Amino acid sequence: MDRDRTTRGPVRRNHRGRGLSMHHHGHHGTEAALLGPGGWATAILLVAALAAYPAAVSALYRRGTAWPASRTASWAAGCLCAGAALVGPLAERAHHDFTAHMAGHVLLGMLGPLLLVLAAPATLALRTLPVRAARPLARILSSPPAAVLTDPFVAGALSVGGLWALYRTGLYALTHTDPLLHALVHAHVFAAGYLFAFAVLGGPDPAPHRPSPPWRAAALVLAIAAHNILAKTLYAAPPGGVPAEQARAGAELMYYAGAPVEIALIFLVCRPWILPRRRASDGPGIGSAQVT
Repeated sequence: MDRDRTTRGPVRRNHRGRGLSMHHHGHHGTEAALLGPGGWATAILLVAALAAYPAAVSALYRRGTAWPASRTASWAAGCLCAGAALVGPLAERAHHDFTAHMAGHVLLGMLGPLLLVLAAPATLALRTLPVRAARPLARILSSPPAAVLTDPFVAGALSVGGLWALYRTGLYALTHTDPLLHALVHAHVFAAGYLFAFAVLGGPDPAPHRPSPPWRAAALVLAIAAHNILAKTLYAAPPGGVPAEQARAGAELMYYAGAPVEIALIFLVCRPWILPRRRASDGPGIGSAQVT
């Protein structure tokens, strides 16, 4: 594929081309991504999340209770995926390169949330928090709003539907001129991705309202189809302000880099039919003596 020379250096230096003016803003430079107030706040939150999880695991070990090391590793990897999409070189480049932006989407909205869900943070919290603090968490997980948000079709609409709204309207262009909107979009992509992974998986965290595997599998198939169709439309018709070459590369990345995450989700959802059922050993769930 021949590269369009106007999508790289000349465009960014001279403001030529279709979306250049919206990509060149001071608050999106390296200093803002790495040293600005937003970047520092994000980095602090990520470090706090990275530290809180092993601290909780250590508290369990002091009580003589084991915790799978694979879950701790999954938490750390998930935080690092989210961090790479929000702070650092990839985050800085994503402000003017749609391909890098789409790499951030895969990390922040797909792979990172899946890894964090597999770390079972709610189960860890229910095990380590004092009873007085664990009860509100148990009530939240059992509440009607949680049942709505964690319905796989609702979560899928929030996740994939949000992407359609971002790229097939003028919202993506607005994120380059409004820092608050830019932050809100990132927050939505991450939260919706986490909700969807939580909703379609059969664990490991407790979810009293989780539907049956066939229902979750159907929601997953529809979400994957909508995600891949969106990638194809981006290849054919770039979002406003995105050069065609970057749109094609970003669409291919969205399609092919997202596929391994989708395959992992399919396997995990279908695991009850593929592997023999094992007795649950995650300890207290909702309604257990430790949180009621």
